[in-house]
Parts: sequence; C-alpha cells; structure tokens
Amino acid sequence: MLKYIFKRILSSIVVLQGVVTITFLISRVLPSAPEVKWAGARATAEQLEQARIELGLDQPLMVQYGKYLGQLVKGDLGTSLNSKQPVMTELKQYVPATLELVLFAFILAIIIGIPLGIYSAKKKDKLFDHASRLFSIGAVSLPTFWVALFFQLIFYKLLNWLPIGGEISIMATVFGDKPHITGMLLIDCMLTGNWAMFADAFRHILLPGITVALYPIGLVSRMTRSALLEILNEDYITAGRSYGIREVRMLWKYALKNALGTTATDVALSMGYTLTDTFLVEAIFSWPGIGSYISNSITTMDYPAIIGSTLFGAISYIILNLLADIIIASDPRVRL
Repeated sequence: MLKYIFKRILSSIVVLQGVVTITFLISRVLPSAPEVKWAGARATAEQLEQARIELGLDQPLMVQYGKYLGQLVKGDLGTSLNSKQPVMTELKQYVPATLELVLFAFILAIIIGIPLGIYSAKKKDKLFDHASRLFSIGAVSLPTFWVALFFQLIFYKLLNWLPIGGEISIMATVFGDKPHITGMLLIDCMLTGNWAMFADAFRHILLPGITVALYPIGLVSRMTRSALLEILNEDYITAGRSYGIREVRMLWKYALKNALGTTATDVALSMGYTLTDTFLVEAIFSWPGIGSYISNSITTMDYPAIIGSTLFGAISYIILNLLADIIIASDPRVRL
C-alpha cells in the first residue's frame, strides 16, 4: 500500500510540474504588458523600465522560470498586478468561503446521491428507478445559473423562506462580530458557540449550497446505480442472499463497498472542478468566494492572480485524485 501511494505521489508531482511550466510559459508568451499594469497607464519610459526590473522581466526566460520555481517552493505565488498584494494572501482571503460552500454541497451529494443510487439499482426498472434517473439526468443537465435564478424566484421572491444571497445578514452582525478562525463561517460559529449566527449563516448557505450540490448529486446517483447493477448480479451477492443475509446489509456492507471506487473517483474530480468553477453561483448569490476573485483577475488580465488560481485548482485536483486513489486501493486488485 505504501509503495502504491508513493508511486501516486510521484506521478502527482510530475503533473503539477507540467501545470506550473505550461502556465508560466503562457503568462510570458501572451502579450499582456504587465509592467504597464504595475507602473500605471501614465508611467514614463523610465518608470516602465524600472517596473520591468522589479518584476524580473528584464532577465532571460530560463532565469525567470528558475526564480519562479524557487518562489513556489517557498509558497510565494507572486504579487497581484492590481492590488500589489501577495496572491497567496488574497487566496487565503477568498478560498475558505468557496471551500465551505463546496464542502456543504458535497456532503449533501454523498448523503443524498449514494442512497438514491443504491435504491435506484435495487428497484431497477420500477417507478422509483425511473423517477431517480429522471432527477439525476435533470440535475446534471440543467445550467447552474438557471437553477440559481429559479431557486431565488421560488424560495425568496414567492415563498420568502430563504435570503436571496450573501454569506450572512447585516442584523446578525449587529450584536456581535463574525468569528474568524478557519475562515469558514459555519465551522467558526460552531467553534465559538455562536449558534444564533450559525443559524443565520446556515439559512444563507442553503440556496447556493443546494445549487452547487445538484450536479454532484446527479453524478453520484448515476455512478452508484451503474456500479451496483453489475455487482448485484455477482455470485457472492447471490450466495449471501441464499445464506439469509438481510438485503439491507447486502446492499450497504458488501455491494456498496465494491461500488465505491468509481463513485469516489468521480466525486473527487467533480469536487476539484467545482472549487474553481463556482463563480456563476457566487456572482448570483453574492457569495464572497474565489469565483469573484478569478473573474476579476481575468477581466483585468492580472496574470499572477490567474496563475495562482490555476495552481490552486491544479493542486486541489491532484490532492483529491490522490485521496480517491487511496480509497480505491483498499481493494488489493487495484494495487496489483
């Protein structure tokens, strides 16, 4: 098992090195004039030259690449051309809110998607199975921005059950400051015992969380159903039933264990994708996450911020994929 994990870590490092190299070369090849953004549009020729020296653009490309790798090893992702602040500092400000939203969505996906897939496979070609597949296909296919606007129309405009957006209401902060320990408001409220603010934050995360969760719920449900349909026809399942083992135990203990490999991989990759692709949901619900940071960086051509966000997404993918591989490797056949 350790040998398998070590091989996967080495391959992940190679992938990350490739991403770093490609993003660095693209940022240097594309015409962007970062010295103009750094010094200002009305900078003189001397000021522009000084900006090139400060940014290291006067040095050969390989020297720039070597220095960039050295900075990455130290955890330095460069400095934003717009705010003049370290990109790592800005990511630490925006990432926790997105991470909280994505974790909430994937907890929903696991709690809802796996049971839905299990009982859809058990009730194959029956009414529950048809309804479950219809829901899964709809959840995967519907545009995220349309779902977000639809939820706002129903639950805020018509029913007035949930807030239209934001991370927390203004009234919740009148009688106390927001706790800041992990940067994830729900967890921070639980750690500090601020249950009134927790309830308010929970109401605010419901609509964006469910919107983000729809796609992984549909994906998990479909993959679990597909894997279980094959496993439920295996001989050991038939033998277990003939021994009188309860159907619930056969499904949840024996069949599900061998179906989790494919599901775990898809969940991990989907979570990595969602981490950097929530900007539409965050924009619609005014959620203070990394989505707004990425969109602002793209529109202003802030290449250090774009590269930092890209590396964050790549590292997220690699770590989540590594975790999925470790989960799958609990089956000795995969390690071999």
